[in-house]
Amino acid sequence: MADEEVNGDTDEVQHEKDKTQKKAAKHDSGVADLEKVTDYAEEKEISSQDISGALSLIGDRRNKETAERLEKEKELQKVSVKKDDIELIVKEMEISRTLAERTLREHRGDLVAALITLTN
Repeated sequence: MADEEVNGDTDEVQHEKDKTQKKAAKHDSGVADLEKVTDYAEEKEISSQDISGALSLIGDRRNKETAERLEKEKELQKVSVKKDDIELIVKEMEISRTLAERTLREHRGDLVAALITLTN
């Protein structure tokens, strides 16, 4: 009976070793697959010329947008609005004076159109 217990323990130990080996083999195959993917990605190098070109495009676009925004602000400043209209919008809509004035300027001083925009 003692021999059976020893053999039983040995079988369990052997079974555990087999499980561990199977897990290691499965893990190793996953690592190999991952290596294939990373090797491919590493082969593609990004040149500094491409990066600088992309950055210059982004910078140019940002400068263009800033220039357009400044041009729009200049045009809005040319529009004359009545102070009474601004005060009316501030009181009725309970918004800041800056927002009221900007909205009124965007609508070329048209009080009704500005109010409609602010209520929508």
